[in-house]
Amino acid sequence: MKKILTSCGIMIVLLFIVVEILTESSTILESVKFSFSIWTNNIFPSLFPFFVLSEILVNYGFIELVGELFKPFMYSLFRVKGECAFIFIMSIISGFPSNAKYTRELYLNGTLNKEEASKILTFTHFSNPLFILGTISLLFLNNKEAGLLILLCHYGTNLIIGLIFRNFYPSPKEHEKVSLKRAILNMHQKRIHNQQSFGTIMTNSLVNSINTLLLILGVVTVFLVITTIIGNNLHIGSYYQSVLNGFFEMTQGLKYVSILGIPLKLKAVLSTMIISFGGLSVHMQMMSILSDTKISYFPFLTARIMHATIASMLVYFLFDFWIML
Repeated sequence: MKKILTSCGIMIVLLFIVVEILTESSTILESVKFSFSIWTNNIFPSLFPFFVLSEILVNYGFIELVGELFKPFMYSLFRVKGECAFIFIMSIISGFPSNAKYTRELYLNGTLNKEEASKILTFTHFSNPLFILGTISLLFLNNKEAGLLILLCHYGTNLIIGLIFRNFYPSPKEHEKVSLKRAILNMHQKRIHNQQSFGTIMTNSLVNSINTLLLILGVVTVFLVITTIIGNNLHIGSYYQSVLNGFFEMTQGLKYVSILGIPLKLKAVLSTMIISFGGLSVHMQMMSILSDTKISYFPFLTARIMHATIASMLVYFLFDFWIML
């Protein structure tokens, strides 16, 4: 009986969405256009080059190179394999949800097991630095200092979370000392044992990157439509609407926060909370990328709640001192 009621409930919700799309087509169309604008102006330019580059680097032994060189740093701080440095570095440069893509690649090629992959995802949730310093700082908040503080607190909290999760499924310690010679030889061995031509690697990189980005576009669009439907039917104050939008889709929430009539300090705190949690849209993007793996989602969710809490508190307590500098 429960399963029948669940099926009926799902059908009612879906039919309600269909009716909303038909009756509120103008607002729905605007949200779809906005999703394409986000994808075209922010997501695609910031992620596409790194998605393509990362696959080429993987095939030519970059993971083996950094895995050897960063082995002591990654293990002493986070108790993970040196190869996780690849995910850590690339995630800082490109921003989420790229950490899920890089983690999936290392999991599927056997470099990381299920527990190690779940762990590295907890502290590599970095928003793209250009998005924070450009879009949030200049376009939304119109304050460079506030944007820089958000960046430092958002990134710094990831390191704190990495230390908190340090003893969560620690990787076995490797006793060999770091060797630059061994790092170069490992990279070389990976390259010469790769049976694919550069043309094949490039083609696969382009196809996989575009498929992943189209998946991200679809998820962003769906969540923007959902938030629009909720906004059309749930008439709450603009403050709560902004928080709710940010909970579902990050960029729309940040846009709504920026136009609220509240002090800059509170806007910075809310913006930090939104990007550190990521919004359900980012969570769904990550789950979709990892759908063909057994990597656990719950540690990531726990870490994001901690991330949003700690980072926003840091911004709140440091804001007045930081702006006065």
